[in-house]
Amino acid sequence: MKPFAILFAGALALLLSSSAFIVNENELAILLQFGAVQRTDYKPGLHFKVPFFQSVRKFDKRILTVRGEPERYLTSENKDVLVDFFVKWRIADVGRFYTATTGDESVAEQRLAPIVRQALGKEVSGRKLNEVVSGERSNVMEQLREVANAAAKELGIVLVDVRVKRIDFPDQISEKVFDRMRAERKNVANELRSHGTEASEKIRSEADRQRQVLLAEANRDGQQIRGLGDAEAAKIYARAYETDPEFYAFYRSLEAYRRAFEAKDGVLVLDPNSDFFKYFENGAKR
Repeated sequence: MKPFAILFAGALALLLSSSAFIVNENELAILLQFGAVQRTDYKPGLHFKVPFFQSVRKFDKRILTVRGEPERYLTSENKDVLVDFFVKWRIADVGRFYTATTGDESVAEQRLAPIVRQALGKEVSGRKLNEVVSGERSNVMEQLREVANAAAKELGIVLVDVRVKRIDFPDQISEKVFDRMRAERKNVANELRSHGTEASEKIRSEADRQRQVLLAEANRDGQQIRGLGDAEAAKIYARAYETDPEFYAFYRSLEAYRRAFEAKDGVLVLDPNSDFFKYFENGAKR
């Protein structure tokens, strides 16, 4: 009996293991019977099915991401733009999802990408470039999500978010834009240089003017000081002359001798009887 009991216990364990299944918090499950959907409302926990006749498929309940290739669109101004986007989605109706895609996420993404591209093209073509890039970008994304969700409902999925990662110009247009930007920057640089040169010339001119003014004022003050000094010297000479005319004449003659004989290599031709040698003669007599 023991072998039979062991065999029975093994069969029972196999039967239980094939009839029980667990649904996790991050999973959705459907019950299939001969390929037809029987049940889709499983809650997280332990559940049972009829072995061999029924099977269970599980799917990711979390938010998934579709990253599209950059697409080329025309704005309402007939300007080409390359739009790079991504989509956040999740399964909303697991039964419909299984029916529409056979439960294959890659199939769902392949069918979802054209829906988003078509909706994005419609939104971009109805707006100007600045509206797409910045002015109404949030509105564009909201409208895009609503339009794409209406079509994605047939797949049993819902779009949580649609975002544009980058908006570029095609290579030919980008080069023209860069050339225009370079030209504009060059014009701004030239204008700044022109203003700088003008300011520099004004500063130099003002500095030269102030230099001339300072030199003129210094020269004027110097002339005034020299004039005052000469006047004071003249007063001193006058008082000396009034006090002792003979000494004053002698002093002036000494000044004349000093200036005359200051150049040691010079030649002075004078009449020996001239008044210039007056004090030489008087000195010799003494």
